[in-house]
Formats: sequence, C-alpha cells, structure tokens
Amino acid sequence: MTDFTVAGQAQHTSTQPGSKDVFSILTVCTGNVCRSPAVERLLGQKLGPTVSVSSAGTHALVGYPISEPMARLLRSSGVEDGAFAARRLTEKLVKEADLVLALTRAQRSLVVDLWPRAVRCTFTLREFARLLQHVDPSALHDGTPGERLRIAMPLIVATRGLVRTSAEDDDVIDPYRLSDEVYATSFADIAGAVKTIAAALIPGDA
Repeated sequence: MTDFTVAGQAQHTSTQPGSKDVFSILTVCTGNVCRSPAVERLLGQKLGPTVSVSSAGTHALVGYPISEPMARLLRSSGVEDGAFAARRLTEKLVKEADLVLALTRAQRSLVVDLWPRAVRCTFTLREFARLLQHVDPSALHDGTPGERLRIAMPLIVATRGLVRTSAEDDDVIDPYRLSDEVYATSFADIAGAVKTIAAALIPGDA
C-alpha cells in the first residue's frame, strides 16, 4: 500500500437531521438487520450529537429488529440495540445524506446506481476509514466531529484512486443466518473501522 498524506484544504437516527450543523451519514447493507445497524449504533455513540447516523438495506427486511446475534454483540460493547426497524434504501435517503457508507463494494455501486451524483460521497465503511487515516490531522482544525467531517470530505475524495485495494480490503461479510463466529468476524471488522474513524475525528479517542 502506498503511503500518502493529504495536506489541508479547506427514521432511526442517533440525532435528528435537518440542521446544517449536523453531518448526516447513511449506512447501507443488504437486509438492514445486521451490518448497517451495527455501524449506525456504533458510529452514533462514538460521534455524538453533531453527526446523524441512520441505515437502510438494498433488500431490507422491512420492519425487522436488529438480528439477535448482532444485537448481542452490540450490547456486549455497551451499545443500545433497541428501538430499531429495518427500512429499504431509497433515492431520497441517498440524496439526504452527506456521506454514504456501504458495507461492500457491490452495495456501494447500488447506491450510486440509485443516484449517480452520490459517487463523490459514497464509500465502503472500511475504505472511508482507511482514506481518513491519510488526511493530515492539522487540516481538520479544532471542531466537532460533524465540522471535521465536512472539512475531511473533499480531502478524502481527492485521495481516491491513490491506493489500490481489493474487495477483501473493503467488504464486510454478511453474517445473516450464519454462525456466531461469522457474526463476530463481521462485527470486529465494523468495530475496527468505526474506531479508526472516531480516532481521526475526535482527538484523543482510542
């Protein structure tokens, strides 16, 4: 992997969207009962009130709660898993988001198919975490996670294509109806990416 740094340029959500002070993130997986709700809840807890995090599924099990094995992993990490109902991904949801984080490359493509202009703000979760690490922290200035995300977005877009990766680097496995071990692997990949994102946006976060 090439090492580079970018210099400075300038329904169920963790907070309610609508204010310009709130940065909105939409996370996307297939059924919206395992991976994307885990990202929603973990990121929402980490980033706080200046970032709104919601989720949807390309083939959502509409109305379903978070899958129990994933809910159990969230609870064991001290994260609330209740008051959730899966919903289907729509063009409107994509248009309303400042950032879309898909759990696989294929889902990233489906988001862009829904609304081609989303190509500049749609990444896989692990891709976004990786690229954010290469943004010069001094470029983000002091500010809330929402403010720092707004500054980071054009810098991250500028880094795209500078690092060649594979699907293995980007995709998070779908654990639905699989073993607890697969759920644990999926959750670990999600939690690791969330930790990387939080560390870049919240100075001193580990």
